[in-house]
Amino acid sequence: MNLQRFLLDKFRQAVAKIGAPTDTALPLSRSTRPEFGHYQFNGAMALAKRMKLPPREVAQQIIDVLELSDEVEKLDIAGPGFINIHLNMQWVASLLEQAGQSERLAIEANLPQTVVVDYSAPNLAKEMHVGHLRSTIIGDAVTKTLEFMGSKVIRQNHMGDWGTQFGMLLAHLNDKLAANQVAETALSDLEDFYRQAKVRFDNEDGFADRAREYVVRLQSGDAQCLQLWQNFIDVSIAHSEDVYRKLNVSLTRKDVMGESAYNPDLAKVVTELKSSGIAVEDQGAQVVFLHELADKEGTPAVYIIQKSGGGYLYSTTDLAAIRYRSKVLAADRTLIFTDARQALHFKQTELVARKAGFIAPEQSYEHCPFGMMLGNDGKPFKTRTGGTVKLAELLDEAIERAENLINQRESELSEQERKDIAHKVGIGAVKYADLSKNRTTDYIFNWDSMLSFEGNTAPYLQYAFTRVQSIFRKAEQYLQNNAANIQLLESQEKALGIKLLQCSEALNQVSQEATPHVLCTYMYELASLFMSFYEACPILKEGISDDVKGSRLMLAKLTASTLKLGLDLLGIDTMEKM
Repeated sequence: MNLQRFLLDKFRQAVAKIGAPTDTALPLSRSTRPEFGHYQFNGAMALAKRMKLPPREVAQQIIDVLELSDEVEKLDIAGPGFINIHLNMQWVASLLEQAGQSERLAIEANLPQTVVVDYSAPNLAKEMHVGHLRSTIIGDAVTKTLEFMGSKVIRQNHMGDWGTQFGMLLAHLNDKLAANQVAETALSDLEDFYRQAKVRFDNEDGFADRAREYVVRLQSGDAQCLQLWQNFIDVSIAHSEDVYRKLNVSLTRKDVMGESAYNPDLAKVVTELKSSGIAVEDQGAQVVFLHELADKEGTPAVYIIQKSGGGYLYSTTDLAAIRYRSKVLAADRTLIFTDARQALHFKQTELVARKAGFIAPEQSYEHCPFGMMLGNDGKPFKTRTGGTVKLAELLDEAIERAENLINQRESELSEQERKDIAHKVGIGAVKYADLSKNRTTDYIFNWDSMLSFEGNTAPYLQYAFTRVQSIFRKAEQYLQNNAANIQLLESQEKALGIKLLQCSEALNQVSQEATPHVLCTYMYELASLFMSFYEACPILKEGISDDVKGSRLMLAKLTASTLKLGLDLLGIDTMEKM
């Protein structure tokens, strides 16, 4: 059950019963302090203005007709009309028991939607670098959450696999193959291959002309060029797949929908925009003037869809992608994860697409921007020499650092177990350090903080999970032979029980706002409350009655299941021992 949604529905019904306007905002939020109950309804003030009554009087009218009896212990009015909601712990315990018997932890799915999620999108001319990390892991976490909450999600990896740079690369690859190299060997280091081709393009007589010829041949469908291009694409995608596997990201080759996929539709897009009068010729180019985004002098923004020489742009491809996703895939929502610097482009693209009818009014188009990963100097994250950091190398370093840390800790783990744990801790640390930050802000990449076993980090959550697992190993015989009801008697038990039921609220927010940090914050709070519960409420200690022991074991089991679910949705592995 979603507690917040359940309570809000009850308050909406009560507001309708007292004859108040139903279009007024009805805010209901979690209370920030225990003395104010568990939830607080703050809508009486806004209703009072429209009803021309004192806020406390409106609040009392709502309480008088509110259909909550078994669910609440008490309702009280505070300040100018806040309604504090104190939940009945027996009712909460019954919900927890239901969650414990459910594979989904009794988390209700939302109404199903078809959602297209466009994320990762590396350029296949180069290896993936740290600039692709945020799009890849944020998009994947949101995708997994949407699926868990009941949506049909269509992953779209809009890879950069087309464009003028491929003429240079194909000419260079052709020469390598002519020298009896195989494509996989020639392209084993994409960065080096690109540099070699660029040096030849800039310095070798005749090579630039050959490269331009390859572009023309490729775009005209020349069979030999297409075969060279396919070789390049296959090897390049394999590089990306290696990174996805290491990152525990769910993208596969079948999710690739590169720029080239829309190439046959680009001329049609331009023709439609011209015939409808949305695009006009200006200095030989086809452009759309966007008066909605005019500057202070009233000059409209210019959105170019075809260059004067007839070439197409990212804008043309993105318009074709919108039309495909809305018309063919029938997407109710489209989410696109790129860095914030592209925000204006996607705003312009949506305006043009809606003018053209490429997307229906009821279909949403949501650009989900994110900030930059920065180094300790506050500048974009680079190598010591100022170069781009390859993502594969960053992940290898994370695993190595995690292994060094784990080897410093005393344990009875075998060498293979240590290596397995190091992989999970290292990859999890990098992902969680990113996912736990609000995606719209920049963040500083710091090895020491992300690999810490204290604070809001992946190692802390992974350790909390293994802590619960160790309890289960000690209590295995008891769990097999006993069933118990949940009792919420101590303050730590009550706080943990309420927090366990708030998982669905966090998942709903992630689904609606594409903000994985909300789930991270929830899990950190849950793990912290569990640690407080574990210290204050002995589970297996002698002298603890069977009823209390069973109840606390069930709370521990629910905590482990909830942490496992949350980390799974973030793409972070858990382990039994640590």
